[in-house]
Amino acid sequence: MSDNEEGLDASELDEELEELEEELDEDRDEGEGQAAAAAPDDDEQPAGTAAEDAAAPAEMDDETVAGDGAEEADADAPADEPPVLDEDVMPDDEADLLIPVEDYLAAGVHIGTQQKTKSMERFIHRVRTDGLYVLDVSQTDERIRTAASFLANYQPEQILVASSRQYGRFPAEMFADAVGARARTGRFIPGTLTNPDYAGYIEPDVVVVTDPIGDSQAVKEAITVGIPVIAMCDSNNTTSNVDLVIPTNNKGRKALSVVYWLLANETLDRRGAEPTYALEDFETEL
Repeated sequence: MSDNEEGLDASELDEELEELEEELDEDRDEGEGQAAAAAPDDDEQPAGTAAEDAAAPAEMDDETVAGDGAEEADADAPADEPPVLDEDVMPDDEADLLIPVEDYLAAGVHIGTQQKTKSMERFIHRVRTDGLYVLDVSQTDERIRTAASFLANYQPEQILVASSRQYGRFPAEMFADAVGARARTGRFIPGTLTNPDYAGYIEPDVVVVTDPIGDSQAVKEAITVGIPVIAMCDSNNTTSNVDLVIPTNNKGRKALSVVYWLLANETLDRRGAEPTYALEDFETEL
């Protein structure tokens, strides 16, 4: 984990927050520019529709076959040989990561879908022979750090994490428990962020989502009221409504556990608090 920045006075904290917000604005501006410039093609899906969450057969295959993606083996390899993990997952083999690259690989964090969008191209390292896009793990690692630095500037209870995906619900709730945030998992009730008359209405300062597609209602409402959005994005996501992208396999059980665990620990580290949870605490039981 990176060193906590203790002893900063108010002006330095304001400077740090301003720099982080500028980076978030750049992410959103770049995503909007790419989305506007590119007409949808066969491998690109529009964002924000419920049908997308289950529409593409290849994406469904990713969740059931490649979602936990680490146990991938050559189909022709002898049954008694251990599974062969991808090795080419980032440009710099010597990158300083939060955890060993093997741990990212074992969780399948790098495994994208068989679709990509223009806005996610910058996070894709290569495409495999089976058509699955490989996400750049070093960028995943870097964006977890950036997101943690941003979240550490907010009061814990002003952070909202939303996750409709089955495998994202438990680690999202654990993340909320670890950092003191609020969680809304499962179906996101319309009006949660926009209707003061709704009994469950809340006013967070920042929203974290597992998937901009599955969590489209939360993203839509956050944008409506001007709340920054941090999103875990796969190769098939569009990012025009996302302020800070964390590129990752956002469908796999192990991948989501690892990313939420690291994000929680890094956020606590930047607050000067001692992380108390192990990865196993974030793993969803089958």
